[in-house]
Amino acid sequence: MRLEGKRAFITAAGQGIGRAIADAYLREGAIVTATDLNAGLLKGLDGATCFALDVTDKAALQSAVVEAAPDILVNCAGVVHAGSIADATDAEFDVAMNLNMRSQFHAMQAALPGMVDRGGGSIINIASVASTVLAAPNRYLYATSKAAVIASTKAVAIDYIRQGIRANAICPGTVDSPSLHERLKATGDYDAAKEAFIARQPMGRIGLPEEIAHLAVYLGSDESSFTTGQAHVIDGGWANG
Repeated sequence: MRLEGKRAFITAAGQGIGRAIADAYLREGAIVTATDLNAGLLKGLDGATCFALDVTDKAALQSAVVEAAPDILVNCAGVVHAGSIADATDAEFDVAMNLNMRSQFHAMQAALPGMVDRGGGSIINIASVASTVLAAPNRYLYATSKAAVIASTKAVAIDYIRQGIRANAICPGTVDSPSLHERLKATGDYDAAKEAFIARQPMGRIGLPEEIAHLAVYLGSDESSFTTGQAHVIDGGWANG
């Protein structure tokens, strides 16, 4: 198994991409600490250490990360705001940056000293193609925060490259998840919105959480030991469309 014996700490592991990564890591032999704001969503992750965690609570997050002493840190927690800059409020800006970016900053800050002491580690930050990769309509706050995730990942990668620590971002396109279905329903025309989301991918479908998890397994494993500081696009061809 590719992650045998590696300690992994995963945020937002209750559903969607985070859950798929937690499941995949367990199958690959990792020692998983799985967290989510809603502890009930973590049921069924047999073999993992599971507990509720609000990643916007700096003290709680950093304490949990230090205690887990991860070899692999997967920052998956996030939120999607709809709208252009004209629609954005200061309060929404704070929520987007605090959850999508600041929580990753705090988690990495807590994990890095231990990784340095142990001689290495892998950090995987979930970003998005809606960032510096491409411009998606009505995703101002989301794209701004996810662009910051990519920049943050690259900065950590270069600063810690000589200490055996790798940092990479995963940039998914549209992926099937409970949050996606909530956003589709919020449009008022679920079927039309779903068709539009599918049409963005030249591959003609949306992605599966398990497909993102396969990439996360690779980036957490020693198979990717020569890979760092990259924004890995996995989007069904959207960025090339």
